[in-house]
Amino acid sequence: MMLGIKRVPTVVSNYQKDETEETARGSGGCGKNCLRGCCIPGAKLPLYAFKKLNKIGGEEDVLPVEDKEPAVAFLDSLILGEWEDRMQRGLFRYDVTACETKVIPGEYGFIAQLNEGRHLKKRPTEFCVDKVLQPFDGNKFNFTKVGQEEVLFQFEASGDGEVQFFPSAPIDVENAPSVVAINVSPIEYGHVLLIPRILECLPQRIDRDSFLLALYMAVEAGNPYFRLGYNSLGAFATINHLHFQAYYLAVPFPIEKAPTKKITTLNDEVIISELLNYPVRGLVFEGGNTLQDLSDTVSDACICLQVNNIPYNVLISDCGKRIFLLPQCYAEKQALGEVSPELLDTQVNPAVWEISGHMVLKRRKDYDEASDENAWKLLAEVSLSDERFREVNELIFEAIADGEDSIENTADTMLKEPIEEKNTIAKSSHRTMVAGTQECLVQQ
Repeated sequence: MMLGIKRVPTVVSNYQKDETEETARGSGGCGKNCLRGCCIPGAKLPLYAFKKLNKIGGEEDVLPVEDKEPAVAFLDSLILGEWEDRMQRGLFRYDVTACETKVIPGEYGFIAQLNEGRHLKKRPTEFCVDKVLQPFDGNKFNFTKVGQEEVLFQFEASGDGEVQFFPSAPIDVENAPSVVAINVSPIEYGHVLLIPRILECLPQRIDRDSFLLALYMAVEAGNPYFRLGYNSLGAFATINHLHFQAYYLAVPFPIEKAPTKKITTLNDEVIISELLNYPVRGLVFEGGNTLQDLSDTVSDACICLQVNNIPYNVLISDCGKRIFLLPQCYAEKQALGEVSPELLDTQVNPAVWEISGHMVLKRRKDYDEASDENAWKLLAEVSLSDERFREVNELIFEAIADGEDSIENTADTMLKEPIEEKNTIAKSSHRTMVAGTQECLVQQ
């Protein structure tokens, strides 16, 4: 029997329509200036070309992370300027700047936001998630269906090694550009989506190239208040099309204040630590001889979790210098009926932002009663047990030691074939998720 979780995600695009509406338009063109074949020929969008810090697999231009200076804050101002332009044009579903926000008294200063717009203006998700890895389904909503007015700019590596900006550049269909678009149901100021190689229609799974692109964006923005986040399927991602989220919050996230304990330093000087005294167990990655060293280590860890069917969230912090990796099990507990009705009634879905300490609350009652104790109570339900976390860490460290090749091959196979139950963690996750865990949703 399939267990269902009642949950409805917010809309990230104004074109996140029912498929019946898409079908009704027929083959005469969708009429919404989207990023598909019906509208993209001849289309142009702004292009931000960033300077790569190091070349993949090469020795030239290899620079330590700390040697990178902010790129004259141009990307920072570009994101904000274009985002505000879309706000003036009325493309958002509500005014997030009018949402009440407060810092909750306590050791870490959890942030509570009352965002009733995300609760009231919502649509059901279009798929039932029972695995972290799933094939892309072009019949469901994906970001190629977004209107071009929601796209702020293309984000690509510079051809000549220097930062460049082109106000109007052709969309290179053959090379599948990465783009930055607005989230029309924003959590905070400047809330955007980074969609790597959008036209390749990649499923929601991290690979080395996509994660490095996200790190480049964090470094280029050069603003410690601009963080990027990632939610896997099963950890409250609602669209199976590869994307990262990002926004500005002008206070430290509570997770950034938590103490850590170093576990090891790798040969490439990447330091891996464990979070301490925080309600969600997780790993922290920093350092590395190059930005790519750091990126490859984290992406290999993410690929390992994907292969083993373990949902997770990622926070990219401190202009790309610190990365938090957080395996979680809240949806699993929901499906098994192990979450208290009191927590379920809040309808808070603890994705990367909530886990990091920015609690997006949908009811006035929860906002008025927000407390350090309540935040800890919710996040404690998200965390793996200490025993399971240790087992997951063993898988991660083995994967990092082995490198990416074997993991990527396994991930590709898993998108086509059932999961092989090779160890205790995979068996446990697979059993529970196939029984209807992770975002297996029904309409309210």
